[in-house]
Amino acid sequence: MSEQLPEFVAAIDLGSNSFHMIVCRLKDGKLQTVDRLKEMVRLASGLDKRNNLNAETQQRALNCLERFGQRIRSFPPNTVRIVGTNTLRTAKNARQFISKAEIALGHPIHIIAGIEEARLIYQGVIHSLSSNANLRFVMDIGGGSTEYIIGSGDEPKIKESLNMGCVSISNCYFKKGKISPELFNAALIFAEQELEPLQIDFNAKRWDEAIGASGSLRAIHKVLQATGWSNNGITHSGLNKLVNHILQCKHYNDLKLPDLDEERLPVFVGGVVIVYATFKILNIKQMTVSDGALREGLIHDLLGRIYHSDIRSDTVQILTERYQTDTQHAARLKHCIQYILRQITLFREEHQESVTQFMDWAAALHEIGRDIAHNRYHKHSAYIIKNADLAGFSTQDQMLLASIVKWHRRKFSLDDFEQLPAPWDKYAPYMCIILRLAIVMHRNRHDIELPKFKISILGTQLELKFPDGWLDDAPLTAADLKFEAEYLKNCNFKLKFS
Repeated sequence: MSEQLPEFVAAIDLGSNSFHMIVCRLKDGKLQTVDRLKEMVRLASGLDKRNNLNAETQQRALNCLERFGQRIRSFPPNTVRIVGTNTLRTAKNARQFISKAEIALGHPIHIIAGIEEARLIYQGVIHSLSSNANLRFVMDIGGGSTEYIIGSGDEPKIKESLNMGCVSISNCYFKKGKISPELFNAALIFAEQELEPLQIDFNAKRWDEAIGASGSLRAIHKVLQATGWSNNGITHSGLNKLVNHILQCKHYNDLKLPDLDEERLPVFVGGVVIVYATFKILNIKQMTVSDGALREGLIHDLLGRIYHSDIRSDTVQILTERYQTDTQHAARLKHCIQYILRQITLFREEHQESVTQFMDWAAALHEIGRDIAHNRYHKHSAYIIKNADLAGFSTQDQMLLASIVKWHRRKFSLDDFEQLPAPWDKYAPYMCIILRLAIVMHRNRHDIELPKFKISILGTQLELKFPDGWLDDAPLTAADLKFEAEYLKNCNFKLKFS
């Protein structure tokens, strides 16, 4: 990325209920919000019994994203972060939809895990709402999932994501808007069962202040204020009065609650169920409501990357310490990788910084699987990277890093790379080959200065040229390069060295 800081940054949250966009001006290191857009898309309602997004919902979502795209399509790369949450994690045809959505927006979309969503929500809340509390409990209700976090300062300590949201609860228990005490009780029991494992760690005794973020919680707060049922955020007594009112109604159109937006009606009762169950199971008496949520967290995470303070690098450092990797060897590999990258022109300029980052992370993490077993450790390493909760990393980030690490030794296959989004489906095989070559060059794991070798990569043709006589003095490296040429040959890459 250029050292010149961008004037504008943007973030989009493709939620299961609503799509949100925020655009901010970056001036003197401070953020000024200049635009907010929100549309109720109800993506989760478009999932069929096989968890495929139906065509009608996809089109409704794409129409929204076309409008969002008009605002941000001209923004430079790396100044926009767009994430998909529960529904796009769940939908089997999410990849096809994302391809069309990326065209509409002009920027890549990343799917994030529920735990990463929780981390970003917490960041959004703490930057939007001042608090003197030592430990804060944060709750965010989405359309398909609900996140719970306890944090101190700017650090989330405990994070959980439950597979229930205002859309999924409403669709399952209040079909066609019907309400009854029996339906409400059935939904409440389901939510309480989901919450039961959190009962000890998230109990009100474990924190000092409760904060709610999301459209559902803001809607409930507005209703409680307008009716006079609560004048201090969301309270347990106010919720009791709201639930009693809901139980008198037979359909959501009968609610007639002040300050409740009409478009919120179809999912309002589902949201109330989740909040009511949460207050009951965790023994909450009062909750403040924040305007900040996932999109604000995305903006602050993006600023970290712009100012070269990427949480992903911190996560990699934590992993290397946890799995006691050989950091000296990783440093040798990184140095060699940089030497190779300076000689080739495979990657477009706007992607070069990201390529370098992922190559450094791969060098740092490629051996973490040794902590499980030395045999086939590269596969253990890849499994950990792909499946762990890694702060800052999207699902696609973890797939890319895991694929590079998985094929860094022995057999070489293109299978995993073909599943990656563009441009990484084309870049990743070369990134993996570069890592493989760096490992071969440092097979003895000693701090020796490498020769000033030359490398060229043209399509599937790779050529290494060493100073005269060097390979004769390094017969083991020469032998390894012969093996490497055979491995690459199976995927139609031709490695020549002399």
